[in-house]
Amino acid sequence: MKKVLVVLLLLATAFTYAQDLPADFLSSEFHKERRDLAREKMPVNSVAIFFANPVRNRANDVDYIYHQDPNFYYLTGYTEPHAVLMIFKDEQDGPDGSYNEIIFIQPRNAMAELWTGRRLGVGGVKEKLAFNQVFNNTEFEGYNIDFSKFDKVLFYDFFNDVRDTRTEGDLFDLIASFKRKAGYPTEGVIDIESKANNLDMETLDQIMKDLRGIKTADELDLLRKAVDISCIAQTEVMKAIKPGMSEREVQGIHEFIFRKYQSEYQGYPSIVGEGHNGCILHYIENYKPQISSDKMILMDLGAEYHGYTADVTRTIPIDGKFSKEEKAIYDLVYKAQEAAIQACKPGVNIGRDLNNAIAKRIINEGLVELGIIDSVTQRHLYYPHGLGHHIGLDVHDKGNYEYLEPNMAITIEPGIYIPEGAQCDKKWWGIAVRIEDDVLITEDGFELLSDLAPRTSDEIEEMMKQPSALDAFVLPDLDKK
Repeated sequence: MKKVLVVLLLLATAFTYAQDLPADFLSSEFHKERRDLAREKMPVNSVAIFFANPVRNRANDVDYIYHQDPNFYYLTGYTEPHAVLMIFKDEQDGPDGSYNEIIFIQPRNAMAELWTGRRLGVGGVKEKLAFNQVFNNTEFEGYNIDFSKFDKVLFYDFFNDVRDTRTEGDLFDLIASFKRKAGYPTEGVIDIESKANNLDMETLDQIMKDLRGIKTADELDLLRKAVDISCIAQTEVMKAIKPGMSEREVQGIHEFIFRKYQSEYQGYPSIVGEGHNGCILHYIENYKPQISSDKMILMDLGAEYHGYTADVTRTIPIDGKFSKEEKAIYDLVYKAQEAAIQACKPGVNIGRDLNNAIAKRIINEGLVELGIIDSVTQRHLYYPHGLGHHIGLDVHDKGNYEYLEPNMAITIEPGIYIPEGAQCDKKWWGIAVRIEDDVLITEDGFELLSDLAPRTSDEIEEMMKQPSALDAFVLPDLDKK
């Protein structure tokens, strides 16, 4: 009787739940169009296989919050685990007629949904995601498909890090079943050069790079919102930051604002590094309990909104005023970044044209002028990373990097990092500056997406003079309880 009541309750609340969700997700038409475009790019007589992301265990019986594989989401809109998608180049014959795609998803389960949330099930996927051929994942093992008849079976290779949940039809079972059906070797490696082998683990990634690297108008709507949210957070932190705060507190202000605007996640682990911590490029500990008034703080954070993530970095003086040395380094990074942004247009190469010929040259010339290096050809690690990358469903999104094209969304992010003990005057030690902005390539140039957050040193100092809505937010001192 209890199980019957649970089922009835779930059915009764399904309609209400649908009304509770935001209305600006990508449409089922978008995802279907993406599948059709992927199919057009597939080789003759081929099938493409996509698996949902695995559930990751955090500790004991607690899992990390689930995040769908970006390719899987891009092509389906399905956000649940334990699923597999097959896209066929050509029409296939089935008992219910012909089809060119099929998806296997986790079934409805009243007791499981009571604990971990509602599932779409077969009916929901057909209705909301516009698939015709939908089956429960428990049916994949018995589904009759002969992979040997295809010239190419396209898929991403496996990392063997999927847990067996002991639930029939889980991702572990789906992968094992696919391997058996497709003749994936149980030992050794696949000979990708063999003409007898139709398993192709390279072509699919290029197809997805071609598709995901060029954003549609619908994607850009979501990406703009993610960027705007991230910029507003940077601006509010400029107003709110005070010496004595912790790095974690600064991180928390950013992420509170993300949630205030209904951002579901951070697009990547937040980076908030005071002083020499900013010299660690992916510093995510954010553990310093008190930030100092005589230091800068590097803040690299991005809101993820409906799957699309921004990537915005600002470096600011904690006391609101750049020192002479801090301003010299900051303005040099800004000069390099601004020159690279202004050169963005279709046909330009990110590495050769923007980074090497512009950003790196300007930074090296400036470091020589400041006496930090001896010559523009001197090898150093003060600028150790590339200039930018695609953004989208991944913070380092799939895309091609040879030449810029219209509707590519990229970052431009030069930086200078001078750690303690560097081979230069000690007055520069501990200065780390990265300025990162998000740029859309247009038909004849660029659009700066992240212009809501101050960028120049003067603009930052002016913004930091403004009062903060958080100035009156004071919590009890735990040590005085």
